[in-house]
Amino acid sequence: MDFSVLRNLISRYCVGEENWLDSRTVYIGQKEPPPGAAAYIPQRYPDNRIVSSKYTFWNFIPKNLFEQFRRIANFYFLVIFLVQLIIDTPTSPVTSGLPLFFVITVTAIKQGYEDWLRHKADCSINECPVDVVQQGKAARTQSHKLRVGDVVVVKEDETFPCDLVLLSSSREDGTCYVTTASLDGESSHKTYYAVPDTKAFRTDREVESLHATIECEQPQPDLYKFVGRINVYKDTEEPVARPLGSENLLLRGATLKNTHHIYAVAIYTGMETKMALNYQSKSQKRSAVEKSMNAFLIVYLCILISKAVINTVLKYAWQWSPDRDEPWYNHRTENERQRPVVIRAFTDFLAFMVLFNYIIPVSMYVTVEMQKFLGSYFITWDEEMFDEELGEGAQVNTSDLNEELGQVEYVFTDKTGTLTENNMEFIECCVDGNVYVPHAICNGQILSAASSIDMIDSSPGGYRREHEDLFFRALCLCHTVQVKEEETVDGIKRGFHQGRPTSFYISSSPDEVALVEGMKRLGYTYLRLKDNYMEILNKDDEIERFELLHVLNFDSVRRRMSVIVKSSSGEYLLFCKGADSSIFPRVVSGKVEQVKARVEQNAVEGLRTLCVAFRRLSPDDYQEACLLLTQAKLALQDREQRLAQAYDAIERDFVLLGATAVEDRLQEKAADTIESLHKAGMKVWVLTGDKMETAAATCYASKLFRRSTQILELTKKRTEEQSLHDVMFELSRTVLRQRSMSGLSVDCLDYGLIIDGATLTAVLKSGPEGNYREVFLEVSRNCSAVLCCRMAPLQKAQIVKLIKASKEHPITLAIGDGANDVSMILEAHVGIGIMGKEGRQAARNSDYAIPKFKHLKKMLLVHGHYYYIRIAELVQYFFYKNVCFIFPQFLFQFFCGFSQQPLYDTAYLTLYNISFTSLPILLYSLVEQHVSMDTLRRDPSLYKDITKNSLLRWPVFLYWTCLGLFDAVVFFFGAYFLFDNTTFTSNGQLMTTNTQMMFGNWTFGTLVFTVLVFTVTIKLALDTHHWTWINHFVIWGSLLFYVIFSLLWGGIIWPFLNYQRMYYVFMQMLSSGPAWLSIILLITISLLPDIIKKVLCRAMCPTPTERAQGTEKLTRGPADSTPLPSHYRLLKGHAADSSRIHLGVPETSALGMPEPFPQKLLLAQRPKGGGPDLCSAVGPCVLRLSGAGFAYYAPGPETSV
Repeated sequence: MDFSVLRNLISRYCVGEENWLDSRTVYIGQKEPPPGAAAYIPQRYPDNRIVSSKYTFWNFIPKNLFEQFRRIANFYFLVIFLVQLIIDTPTSPVTSGLPLFFVITVTAIKQGYEDWLRHKADCSINECPVDVVQQGKAARTQSHKLRVGDVVVVKEDETFPCDLVLLSSSREDGTCYVTTASLDGESSHKTYYAVPDTKAFRTDREVESLHATIECEQPQPDLYKFVGRINVYKDTEEPVARPLGSENLLLRGATLKNTHHIYAVAIYTGMETKMALNYQSKSQKRSAVEKSMNAFLIVYLCILISKAVINTVLKYAWQWSPDRDEPWYNHRTENERQRPVVIRAFTDFLAFMVLFNYIIPVSMYVTVEMQKFLGSYFITWDEEMFDEELGEGAQVNTSDLNEELGQVEYVFTDKTGTLTENNMEFIECCVDGNVYVPHAICNGQILSAASSIDMIDSSPGGYRREHEDLFFRALCLCHTVQVKEEETVDGIKRGFHQGRPTSFYISSSPDEVALVEGMKRLGYTYLRLKDNYMEILNKDDEIERFELLHVLNFDSVRRRMSVIVKSSSGEYLLFCKGADSSIFPRVVSGKVEQVKARVEQNAVEGLRTLCVAFRRLSPDDYQEACLLLTQAKLALQDREQRLAQAYDAIERDFVLLGATAVEDRLQEKAADTIESLHKAGMKVWVLTGDKMETAAATCYASKLFRRSTQILELTKKRTEEQSLHDVMFELSRTVLRQRSMSGLSVDCLDYGLIIDGATLTAVLKSGPEGNYREVFLEVSRNCSAVLCCRMAPLQKAQIVKLIKASKEHPITLAIGDGANDVSMILEAHVGIGIMGKEGRQAARNSDYAIPKFKHLKKMLLVHGHYYYIRIAELVQYFFYKNVCFIFPQFLFQFFCGFSQQPLYDTAYLTLYNISFTSLPILLYSLVEQHVSMDTLRRDPSLYKDITKNSLLRWPVFLYWTCLGLFDAVVFFFGAYFLFDNTTFTSNGQLMTTNTQMMFGNWTFGTLVFTVLVFTVTIKLALDTHHWTWINHFVIWGSLLFYVIFSLLWGGIIWPFLNYQRMYYVFMQMLSSGPAWLSIILLITISLLPDIIKKVLCRAMCPTPTERAQGTEKLTRGPADSTPLPSHYRLLKGHAADSSRIHLGVPETSALGMPEPFPQKLLLAQRPKGGGPDLCSAVGPCVLRLSGAGFAYYAPGPETSV
């Protein structure tokens, strides 16, 4: 007996896990293989349930309480509350227990509600209907009931419920088209293939009759990698084995497009799908302010313990003599005499802890929670962050991180759908140096595509005309575009024009769609690919048919694509398009210099350029090319290398036709936003799953990279040429040498780094030659911008985690719009989702959601700035006012025999933080604006003033603490000296000689408390820069409320109180004129040092923020904040006013001056009273119009019109 089989069976059934195996076997349709095949061993896999929630019904209370009491403050107040319950303390347990219960309850409700929303989202996904083939017909079931091996029917525009292997398609060739926008950010269409042996099974019954198994690797998170094998069993033959790759795997979250339906088998389900493996677990995020609060809390806890220890030791030192230990007025009971001294000392220590515990007020945490919750509505209510197109504004999913928006140092952004709209626009094309633009302006009107003016005149010679025709045909044929008649997207029908159905294009590359649409506007229309024939409609409305023989697909190494077609006349043509660097070296004829000049000009303007070339093939050349391609495609070993060699042999001896210019339309104000973030001191990284060339072009267009930026490449292509070790240290030497020279030279180089996913994996792994992480961090730290391309979702999170864990521990922000961005959004300190076209996964899992990337500027530079300023003042002010509050209580113990006698009345102890001083600081933390919004937007560098938690550093904290100690000493000893001389009145009461005021400990405490309340409130008023009627009402109203409450509390006999120790105390104190004078004097003395310090600092070394405040006071007026007029891009056809047509104006740089582009302005002045228009103002240039385009001919690449 083979014991290995038995051992495998026992392991699979007992353990229930297959992770120990290198591969898994999937039985299609849950059917056993026919007799004689491999042994049938069923394996256990998870169901298709997705779980993104954090709590369950059963673990919510214990898990949430555990997380909340991990906070030092909550745990501390719980201990104090228990102490008050156990021993006899000077204050009631309610004073600590009630606020703690309020904070715990509110936080639990908020977190429970957020998790309930996640549960709802999970249920909506898990209960989605899915069609499964069972017993020869499709049956409807729910998504979470899917099992590995089930055959699923997916129809057009449906999302794949799990990871599937394609079996067959409604298309005869066994292909289907898929958009993976929610996975890798690419909204373009990709082609997937069924293996030849299963693509013929195209009905439910045929699929049910299929006997096959799939052997594949275990689940792993790489979206671009899949290794497997399908074994198809036939009746009389051995099973046919076919390889499976990533081109056969349909990933969960992707959407079926342009294909009626497909049959596919479930291969990975539930939390084992590649998308789920790329999700990060949702953890509790804590802001830097909260960490500072916890640190300050520990310091004040040490101070509290020190006070309690000092008072306990001094109490027993003072009571050492018997007459002080047990005076005649305070005899102890027998039980108290018999208690050990250690127990009594410990009880006294706890009593002192409770007496002084107000130095760490629970009300601060209540106020902070309220400030965060209420303050988050300012983002939601911001009308400038409302998008009319979406009909939605910004959303706040968690309010715990508001202040973190003001501390961001690194911004990690997705590209597609975040920086760009993923909407390419054809700008122009150049044929033999002659430029064609899709829109022409004549007689003040933009010519439409329906115009009948002939664009390509017959006047040029035959050579030029032939090249024009070949160029336009090349762009209509050299692509992988599919034609679709109609499609509904977001409720809008595409492909309809004026009520009639028209065709539109879809492709795996938006560049190709833009080029084909551009040709359509210039007179040549690609119609369809039918029966391997490509049909185009030429300018004469004649249909031309070309047989498509071979497609030489684009790849990032060759950077070009080719097709071999056969014309109706039997001529073989090879059309090629690609990057200029890959086309020009293979050109043997054509007007290279003129085309190269135009390409360089377009590249300077940030346009994406492609060159177009062709080659005529003789029948022998074609047969030779056919042989090379067939042999390479049939190779099982080194197929990619052999294909590359075949492509290299075929793509040669080109005739250059021309070039194209396409603009990847950035989101509105994306470049301005990135520029502002750079000025604010943030480093911007672009993390994308897109190709390097596409991503780099976007980085240039968005001004992440500039013309002067020296690009450093850390890519797979370069590491294949050199070892990773050599490349890393060469880059390190380059940037470090430049940094050492930057102090000697004014013109220091600006570096930008490009790294791809494969190289990043190698960098993050520690190899035998050393750990490259630190070298990579050192290089990237010295680069102004970094582009990471071909990133898997989990790699995005790894990059963010790597930067978070670096020695500076910077605050990170991640922003994206697709499910592929969720991992980095969850990993970063702050995650922002964009409500884009790629679903709402990112917005749902983020901390904040905004409609467009441009809104990030205001969210950080304005809202983030304000949030941090406000909460930093709130935290420091709360500690300050409680030092002022409790330190006199500590000093008072030296004058009352350390008897734990409170200095203040119980009502004052309870209401000080709840009523008398809470509302002013809460309102300040909601509405304070130390500088105006316009100033913050206009000068992003002010953001640097608050980064790195500058307002909550230890020097600032110590200043506030020392200021509180100084004020407390002034309060206590000022009032003490006021009561220095006392005499007895005729009725036995004690009266002060210098104030003629009744003297007692409650009067003394009330005087100290009155000075305290007025001082801390006026201190906050002095710190307020933005005054509104609400500020006045709350600040002066709080002081008035204190006075009125004290009058009522001491002026009425309350029947529910068994003692009236405060009766008439406050009114008697105010009846003394010297008391009024002393109150005013003590308040002035207390505030004077802070005022002097601020005046001197502003005069001698003002911060940029203080200078901005001074500028605002000196210059107030609408003219000061008027922005510069906007400039339009080249060849847009916008009119700046009614009499001026701008065909091209260069964009302005950050200083408002045009950048030195090698071009001239193309302007046409139209007189108001009429006169020659553009058509007659061209001068010596020849302008030919047709359709919606024009061409201008000139001796060089620059022309003034």
